[in-house]
Order: sequence, then C-alpha cells, then structure tokens
Amino acid sequence: MTRFPDLAVKLVEFVLAALLAGMVLMVATNVVLRYGFNSGITFSEEMSRYFFVWLTFIGAVLAFKEHGHIGVETVVRLFGRRGRVICMLVSNLIILGCAAAFLHGTWVQHPINATMRAAVIDMSMIWVYGIGYFTSIGIGLIALMRIFQILTGRVSDTEIARFAGEYEEIKPEGRAS
Repeated sequence: MTRFPDLAVKLVEFVLAALLAGMVLMVATNVVLRYGFNSGITFSEEMSRYFFVWLTFIGAVLAFKEHGHIGVETVVRLFGRRGRVICMLVSNLIILGCAAAFLHGTWVQHPINATMRAAVIDMSMIWVYGIGYFTSIGIGLIALMRIFQILTGRVSDTEIARFAGEYEEIKPEGRAS
C-alpha cells in the first residue's frame, strides 16, 4: 500500500506539472496570437504570472522535502554523525520559526488580500497570496516531522547524508551506490 506522504508528493508533483503546462500553453498561445494575428488573450498574461507564483511556492515545499535548498554543506561535512544531527536539529528549528512567521504574515495580510481584486480577471488576490498558507504549513510540517525524528533517534543515515549534501543513497550493507 502506498504511504500517504508518497501519495501527497505525487499529487504535488502533478499540480506542479499542470501549472507549468498551463503557463507554457498560455504564454505560447499569446505569442502566436500577438505575432501572427495582432491580438491576444488578456487573462492569460495575468494567469500565467499567478501560475508562476503558485509554481514557485509549491515547488519550495517539494524542494525542502528533498533537501534541495541552499545549505552550508561544507561546514556540516566537517562534523561526525552527532554534529550533523545537532546541525540538522538547529536548522529545522530555525526553519520552523520562519515557517511560523510566514504563516502569521499570511494570516495578518489575509483580510487585505481578500478584498483586493486582480486587474483583468477580477479574482480575489487571496487566491494568489494565500499560497503562503500551503507553503508555510507544508514546510512547517516537514520541519516538525524531522525534529520529531531527530529527538526520538529515528533519523536515518540516508537523511543525514542528504542534509550534509552527500546525495548518494546508502545501501543496507553501508556502501554508497
């Protein structure tokens, strides 16, 4: 049976692919219409920008899950397992604080964004800026899960290696593949 986190990642990847396809389709259609027929679809410019915002913020959650964000790996690699785990804990505590601040900021701005309207498509801007809820909660939950794994001693060698920038998967025999 597929685990829920794996299913959630597949769903997020599908949403990212759909957003990217929609963005490419809208921009390409507009280019053809403007240069070939001297016309265009007005809503596609605005929607492609919003798709890009959603793509970026949803992708940030997926990148965080995969340790894809910039890190100071040269320092972390100097430590042994215990030092790496401590760095991982501190890092995730800081990230959890930032996610909480981002969630709070999105919440405070919610009433303002809910009353603003998009210029062309007349959509409430909370549909654009509300992506902060998904991003902050998604990153916060991943950070909480990692903190729990660290504090309960369940963090794997593979997870620590990924955190340190050593992307080779550890085989059960202990050899890198």
